[in-house]
Order: sequence, then structure tokens, then C-alpha cells
Amino acid sequence: MIDGVLIVPLKQIPDERGKIMHMIRKDSPYFEKFGEVYFSVVYPGVVKGWHTHTKVTLNYAVPFGTVKLVLYDMRENSKTKGEIMEIFTGESNYVLIKIPPGVASGVKGVGVNPAFIVNCATEPHDPKEIGRIDPFKNDIPYDWKIKEC
Repeated sequence: MIDGVLIVPLKQIPDERGKIMHMIRKDSPYFEKFGEVYFSVVYPGVVKGWHTHTKVTLNYAVPFGTVKLVLYDMRENSKTKGEIMEIFTGESNYVLIKIPPGVASGVKGVGVNPAFIVNCATEPHDPKEIGRIDPFKNDIPYDWKIKEC
């Protein structure tokens, strides 16, 4: 587990009309502040990443589809520096994942349907604040290929 990453099971309330899927509330113990909410769609087999932030905390939930979310701790003074975390999240594992600044993140769409990611970020998007790293050509010790048993 990477220091500062939080995984919170989220509540779903189904009935005959559909369902309500909770994500985050301002009175939740893990809520920091509101910057913006945005949505990202990931197609099956596609890798998006790596991204790093200097100030923004990400709060991800995947209400539809499934992604493999991979985190890499790049923070110099972190007790978990250099650690990798894989989280399969989506319809069958509906959770909120809080990602602190300095932890690189990337996602890969898995399954047969596009995945829909919701992010409640603590700051509005600022292109000067985000770092982008090629998902395949980098120093991160991670291979996006499918791992066979």
C-alpha cells in the first residue's frame, strides 16, 4: 500500500428504477476540498498515463466499466517511494481511490466495454501543475502487458 493512498468502499442503492451510486461528500472524513469534477472514458485495452501532480489530490471512482489503475510513488521523502500499486476498480469493485500529489497514476481499460472514470480533484486543472510521462518509455518499473497465470 502506498502511503497516503486511500481506498474507500462506496455505497450503491439499487431499486426497481435503477440505482444511486455515492462518491464523495463534503462531510466525508477523506474530503479535502473541491477544485473540479471531470469525466474520462477509457476504451478496452487502451493505456492512459502516466500523470503526476504537484498540488492536486485525485479522488477517482469508476461507476461503469473496469480499469486497472496503477500507482507509482515518486515522492522523494515518502516511506513508500518506488512502490507500485495495482487496483482493479469499476462496477464489480466500486470504490473511491484517493491519490495524493507526487504519486504517478495510469489506467488501462480492461474488459469489453469502455470505462467511465469520475475524478473529483482538489484543484481546477492547470497544465503547468500536471506532469505527463510516456506509459511505455520511462523509468517506472511497470509493464502494462497482460500478466498470464
